[in-house]
Amino acid sequence: TRQSGGKANLHQGAIGVGVDLATGVTLQGTWLNNIISKHPDTTHSVDGVQLPNWDGFMKLAAECYELCGLGYIGVDMVLDKDKGPLILELNARPGLNIQIANDSGLTHRTQAVEARLEQLALEGRQESAQERVDFVQQLFGHVPSA
Repeated sequence: TRQSGGKANLHQGAIGVGVDLATGVTLQGTWLNNIISKHPDTTHSVDGVQLPNWDGFMKLAAECYELCGLGYIGVDMVLDKDKGPLILELNARPGLNIQIANDSGLTHRTQAVEARLEQLALEGRQESAQERVDFVQQLFGHVPSA
């Protein structure tokens, strides 16, 4: 946004948009802690947009788990016209305001992931990035729009 000066931080005036993890379709946006359906500068719709190469974004984000050794991370990504999804940065303490855009808190999600990790530990195995994507899309996908 103009207010954010091109920075991708919600607390600096950027917008956040929730995404259905299974389909890559945007849900609703948040800007300055308010729900929005249109971009504040362009008035273009921010909900109901199909993000291209969604599976590529999901797999790239899931692969970051092995890269950093952190249990919970935020992955900032962009879509390059020629190269596809690219990582901008990994955040060890990502902002939690995105929960507003997803209209879904993190507690039930983190509990489900922790239970999954405990089960995998009991089985003595680790999941591949694709298995993690499948798990997340099945469990947390198809979030209803507000």
